[in-house]
Amino acid sequence: MKFKQFYLGCLAHASYYIGSDGEAAIIDPQRDVQQYIDEAEANGDKIKYVIETHSHADFVSGHIELAEKTGAEIVFGHRANTQFPTHKVADGDTLSVGSVELKFLETPGHTPEGITIVARSEDEQEPIKMFTGDTLFIGDVGRPDLIGSKGFTAEEMGGMLYDSLHEKILPYPDETEIYPAHGAGSLCGKSLSKETWSTLGEQRKFNYALKPMSKDEFIKVVASDQPEVPAYFPLSAAQNLSGSSSLEDLEKPRQLTTREIDNFDGVVIDVRQNTEYGAGHVLNSINIGLGGQFASWAGTLITIGTPVAIVAENQEQVDECFMRLARVGIETVKGYSLIADYESEKKVVEQVSVDDVRRLTESKGAQFVDVRRPAEHNNGHAAGTVNLPLDRLTREIDQLDAAKPTYVICQSGYRSSVATSMLENAGFDSVFNVTGGTKAWMDAGLDTEVTATACAAS
Repeated sequence: MKFKQFYLGCLAHASYYIGSDGEAAIIDPQRDVQQYIDEAEANGDKIKYVIETHSHADFVSGHIELAEKTGAEIVFGHRANTQFPTHKVADGDTLSVGSVELKFLETPGHTPEGITIVARSEDEQEPIKMFTGDTLFIGDVGRPDLIGSKGFTAEEMGGMLYDSLHEKILPYPDETEIYPAHGAGSLCGKSLSKETWSTLGEQRKFNYALKPMSKDEFIKVVASDQPEVPAYFPLSAAQNLSGSSSLEDLEKPRQLTTREIDNFDGVVIDVRQNTEYGAGHVLNSINIGLGGQFASWAGTLITIGTPVAIVAENQEQVDECFMRLARVGIETVKGYSLIADYESEKKVVEQVSVDDVRRLTESKGAQFVDVRRPAEHNNGHAAGTVNLPLDRLTREIDQLDAAKPTYVICQSGYRSSVATSMLENAGFDSVFNVTGGTKAWMDAGLDTEVTATACAAS
């Protein structure tokens, strides 16, 4: 069996290539598909199947374009309401890729149509490979409360998930290799590991959701404390069932003048690093740097259909941003501006070290805001911070006083820079980004607090 995992960090997304005897299958492809075609050509294989473990909500898949370019069949679970030619599979069905057998297990719970793929090679010494999609992650399981589960409650989906795990997946041997669709950073679960694969035996030992418990206990555990569902998720899920246009067919952005960018009617995204953005940026732009989980945050913070303009250092960043936005269904990039060509006065956000912010926040009236997720904040935060998670910041912004100096911290400085740009747009007079974030704060041995609930859970 020829095998390769493709891991896309900005979406914490894993896709897979299986090849044998001149044939290949691609599992859960990302939207830009050329890498799979290149891999098949390098191996002398023809892509026979493009398989989706479910209708993904967190990204737009490339199954339509890949099938059109290769002649492959698109494969979904039989419950998927696809609007294009689809090979539907049910529990126990098999397909062959050369000498590799692919067996399909119906594993609803994250979505109703979810499937798991079990790949066996003719070589009996080679471990079974199990592609679990969003049913079983490393360290976690798929959340049961996402859109795409229309007609079912989170509790009903949680019950399905329990049955899928215990009746379909856990009966396999410990040495079975587990390959999920996502890793740490994905919003399709709440505590995914940074590891991108594992064995079923290891997951039995360390995955909290596979510990012995009743179905009712399981439902309660997996449905609680899930991160908020971004608004773009249901739109991506629907787009994956209806089909997406090729990236090549999307309208490319044109270069904008300074006057056009200053008067742009939409969202202006500055994709440079936080320090570059802080040193000088277009007024009312939002800083979502390409160096972090850009696509996830762009999809979370920008409403699908909104006109978008890009501010970047160079053309390569513009092109990369355009592609990453398309991966989450944002197809309305109208123009761009290179910062070196921008002629208006630039706005500045001061970058403050953790040593300085400790002293500055002690001054009367200063606000210290931690924009990490609640679980992160609970497990340890800079003393005196108020927790306003980035994905809820605009809705909870009235908890802050726009006239007061506001210091913003996250884990490393990426999300806090996004937040400072949002606060600036909301009319805050004096906003500062804490460089190095909570990690630097703790490394410096500064006063740290842990909430009582976090202590009880640890």
